[in-house]
Amino acid sequence: MEASPSDRLEALYTALLACSVNQRSRAWAELADLVAAAARADETVARIWSSGGAPGQWPADWRMLARELDRIGSHDPETDHALTDWLRRHAPASPDPPSATSNAIGGSAVLHGPSVQARDIHGGVHFHTRPARSHPDMPVPRQLPPVTVRFIDREADRRSLDEMRARRPDHGSRILVVTGLAGVGKTSLASRWLRDHADSFPDGQLYADLGGHAADGKVGPVSPGTVLEAFLVALGVPSVPADIAQRSALWRSVTADLRLAVLLDNAFTAAQIRPLLLGTSTGLTVVTSRNSLTGLRADGAFVHRLDGLPTESAVELLAVGGGPRVAREPAAAHEVVRLCGRLPLTVGLVSAQLAVRPHRSVSHLADSLSRGHGAVDLRVDGEAVVRTALDLSYALLPEASAVLYRRMGLLPTDRHDLTMLATVVEDRPAAPDGTHLTDMTVQTLVEANLLEETGPGTYRLHDLVHPHARLLGEEREGPDRREHTLRRFVDWCLATAATAERILTPSHRLPGHDVPVGTVVPTPLAGPDEALAWLDTHRNGILGAVRHCAHAGWHTACWRLTDLAWPLFVRLRPLEMWIETHHLGLEAARRSGSRPGEGRMLTSGAIGLRNAGRYAEAGDWYRQALEMALADGDVQQQAQAVSGLGHICLLAHRLDEAREHFEHALRLRESIGYRRGAALTRRRLGETALASGDLASAARHLRQAHIELRSLEEIYEETQVLATLGHVLDLTGDHDGGVTRLRQALTRFRVGDARSEHWEARCLEWLGLAAESRGNRTEASDHYTAARALLRRLDPSAAQRLDDRLRNL
Repeated sequence: MEASPSDRLEALYTALLACSVNQRSRAWAELADLVAAAARADETVARIWSSGGAPGQWPADWRMLARELDRIGSHDPETDHALTDWLRRHAPASPDPPSATSNAIGGSAVLHGPSVQARDIHGGVHFHTRPARSHPDMPVPRQLPPVTVRFIDREADRRSLDEMRARRPDHGSRILVVTGLAGVGKTSLASRWLRDHADSFPDGQLYADLGGHAADGKVGPVSPGTVLEAFLVALGVPSVPADIAQRSALWRSVTADLRLAVLLDNAFTAAQIRPLLLGTSTGLTVVTSRNSLTGLRADGAFVHRLDGLPTESAVELLAVGGGPRVAREPAAAHEVVRLCGRLPLTVGLVSAQLAVRPHRSVSHLADSLSRGHGAVDLRVDGEAVVRTALDLSYALLPEASAVLYRRMGLLPTDRHDLTMLATVVEDRPAAPDGTHLTDMTVQTLVEANLLEETGPGTYRLHDLVHPHARLLGEEREGPDRREHTLRRFVDWCLATAATAERILTPSHRLPGHDVPVGTVVPTPLAGPDEALAWLDTHRNGILGAVRHCAHAGWHTACWRLTDLAWPLFVRLRPLEMWIETHHLGLEAARRSGSRPGEGRMLTSGAIGLRNAGRYAEAGDWYRQALEMALADGDVQQQAQAVSGLGHICLLAHRLDEAREHFEHALRLRESIGYRRGAALTRRRLGETALASGDLASAARHLRQAHIELRSLEEIYEETQVLATLGHVLDLTGDHDGGVTRLRQALTRFRVGDARSEHWEARCLEWLGLAAESRGNRTEASDHYTAARALLRRLDPSAAQRLDDRLRNL
């Protein structure tokens, strides 16, 4: 059976590492011939072979050489044949022990223990006796690196490792992989945890730094053969064979019955680990790596991803150097550890800075970190240690992943999806199914722990990684490329926001202002739930895009994106974002000379100001919109502004003024046949009647509005009216009719076209009032509690109202 491409690549990489041990060998000479032949098909491989003098001088060369040879072989038959032949003759032997049925001994065979052969023995034979573990000259190896005195917390992570260790396999070696970002504390955790369990490993604890991310000028990755030699010597083996396969076999024989722990630190690939695995379940191998080493899962490994410290633990670490200043400025301390990504490395560095500068405030430190590239620029003895660590991870990325990484850093967003990433990588409109290649590129970044998956097809750069990616994007992507990348990101935001608007609020569409088709492909959104989820997930990206458009002078894109995000504002109510984007959008519409855009920004922005309780500002925006609409003869906009002024009066409990404004708006809307607007105005008249205690008029207006909106299939607004009508009917004494409508509305607000947590909370509160009015205190408490849980996140002041209701039950 032929090996899969990934298997051949791993085998080739392992063979290259083994071959590099002896550059005078026949394998090395034939490898040089193979590279020369492959270079005739593609000269790229020749540059890799000759870089820095000889392969192996730089950390990435062997991996790059293996990948390039494998790639050329995939499309060049001559290279493929030569590559297969070289691997057949020079790949390291399988670590599985040879069959016991054979009685032949090869020229470099190794025998362990007394052996008898009936006939001739050909070749050199070496005899090894297993060293006694109690040998007086060979102390039990305890090689684990020291744990810093500043090791804090990690209780949950240690429990996770305990649970993984308890799930021992029925046979084979036990392997635990601790993976995570540079500086997250993988080595410290593994060393501390193994020290805590030292009694479980009386035969020793071995350690090796595999050099998977060695600094410039240092040799790495370390070959498995080198590590095996050191381990065998540490266990007292007097003579170590030269061949890596024999070393691996001897390693398994020597450790067969030992209760031994092995910490393999800073691993590069699964292939680097396999020759070092123990052959028994009495021992334990712990591996740390910045890569996820997914391939080791096939060997039975359990993988634990290590994240930053919990916030309070990170603050505790900050206080080691910051002392009482940290407790005096808790908000600033939390901001510092956030900017440091809660990584022990970075938090420890800024803690040390506070220690040597006792008069520096934590607020000053937070302000300093928030500028430029933040913790990426942290230096120790003149060296940017964080950037150096991340540069090493970046240097090992394939070119496609490196390009994507840099361009992701340029984007003003904290969430990414595959369609977005395909858009910013491609120089032409992405194909609808063009995310496949991008997905493979993304997985490389995930494997390297530079990117984390936050949901199905959704990703984020770590808080510390994002500034590093941005720095590289600014350094290595030229001005034209940076502008092109950001323009495509904005176009993707516009296209996908237009899709969400069409699904959630089709009546909001502004005629004559459709997004151009064909520039980019929007993220597919299958229905209202996905549309609202996309808006929620990417709200910060939309805000970042609006800000960038305002800064770059892309005025039309600025106000159009703000307008298209209407369903985000009306359904999820992010008030600060609502107000900021409309301030930027209003200025942009005026600069672009768009009267329709200016009118939309004024009326939509006024609603945000109104919802934030800023009634005077909202009234001013509505009056500006009214003046514009009167000057332009735009009756629909006149009615919108007048209705908005009426709503402010209603909220301020100036009910007569509110009624006058709403009746005026109703006449305007009916005069132009605007049925939807007329129905919404009747809803406001119903709410005004409710506020004045005229329940009969309220029910009449609401019934008429509900019938009209239902006929227009305006599901969201119809459901709002249905809920309000249910509340009014309950107040009139029709408890069954009221509660039935409220429950219908509650179901709709929880899923589908009418989904809205704000209105879900309002329904729950009204159902609580209905239950309380009937004397059902338990049901009322349940509804109030559920409403309060939603409002604590959406509207803390309204949550206080629910607290009062619960206290008064």
